[in-house]
Amino acid sequence: MIEAASAKPAGPFSAWEVGLALRYLRAKRREGGITLIAIISFVGIMLAVAGLIGTMSIMNGFRTDLLSRIVGFNGHIYVQGPPIEHAGRDALLTRLRHIPGVTQVAPLSENQALAQAPGGQQGALVRGLTRQTLLETPLVANNTDPKSAVASFGQGEFGGDQVLMGARLADMLGVKPGDSVSIVSPSGGVTAMGQLPTMKSYTVAGTFQIGMAEYDQAFIFMPLEQAQLLFGKEGQWDVVEIKTTDPDHLDAVKAQVAAVAGPSARVTDWRDRNQSFFNALQVERWAMRIILGIVVLIAALNIISGIVMLVKNKGRDIAILRTIGAGQGAVLRIFFMAGALIGVAGTAAGVLIGVLFCLFIQQIQDFLEWATGTKLFAADIYFLSHIPARVDWVEVLLVILWSVGAACLASIVPAWNASRIDPVEALRYE
Repeated sequence: MIEAASAKPAGPFSAWEVGLALRYLRAKRREGGITLIAIISFVGIMLAVAGLIGTMSIMNGFRTDLLSRIVGFNGHIYVQGPPIEHAGRDALLTRLRHIPGVTQVAPLSENQALAQAPGGQQGALVRGLTRQTLLETPLVANNTDPKSAVASFGQGEFGGDQVLMGARLADMLGVKPGDSVSIVSPSGGVTAMGQLPTMKSYTVAGTFQIGMAEYDQAFIFMPLEQAQLLFGKEGQWDVVEIKTTDPDHLDAVKAQVAAVAGPSARVTDWRDRNQSFFNALQVERWAMRIILGIVVLIAALNIISGIVMLVKNKGRDIAILRTIGAGQGAVLRIFFMAGALIGVAGTAAGVLIGVLFCLFIQQIQDFLEWATGTKLFAADIYFLSHIPARVDWVEVLLVILWSVGAACLASIVPAWNASRIDPVEALRYE
């Protein structure tokens, strides 16, 4: 006689537990369901997650875009002081160029001046550099209009009289390529009475626009020899600018530059010059993470009210499940999954919306500006001409873990209470 095989009990998170959790979420109002509360919790988590991903991606894009323009427009390491002022400075440049990781070494002259034109006058920062240095700065050379202005830059006696000007500065002065601009140096001439301002007219050969208003409205590029003459610094350099292969990791190269330049040199890098700005950006970034993370947590806590109501309305079902053999663990898992599924679905929808928003943010900005007829992202305020967005998938993963974790945490307490219900008491008045 063959004995009937004993039925194997279903394991944790089996199909019947998942199916029952989904059935409770879909139950109609008269059956004690929580469809409306589940939808509200789902929408809250979805919007909170999408907002967190969108905000963090915009801040990442803002930082990355600014960083790429700052290190593309300026040098990465700067050398100043006695080593670039004596006769052996050319040999110093050669030694600096041989340091591993160094891609460009350029002497510069950089001085404040006043630019005057028929359209008005504006303060400007005049940067004197060689034509070769300009060609090795693609962020400027590739964004100059017309392109021929780069080819003719630095040609003529003492470098010629052609200059390049930021596009926003040219607009404020009311000049365009081919027009004349007067530049006033506060320290050009030296007489018995001291230094006197010097004024000289130059031809605007072209304008550059790199998409960062801080530079586009402030800088004028002039041949190095002309800048030395205009500011009374003939044969002098203000700084030696060094560019490297990796501006994010400068410490090793910076140490070698300091060793080559000697103890009397002042060696700094782009992080030193922009430290306060990026520190403020980092503080803002963490503040937004915390604030929006709390918003996600609050949205997830809405699940508690829904599961509490579900447990109250399903007291009879819980008692029947217990009497037919379902253990406390099974009841706990059913109601835990009911809440966790809301969190998982809301998180998935929020991630999808947030990522799509970041991928198509430029098109969304253009549409809103067209529909409203207003400029939503003013370049003179935010330094950039468009809203940047960069999705960091590590951050997205952390957002997912935080949101799902918060939903699970919110579900565990009412699920635990459901598992502790006494079936006798639940059926006493049925």
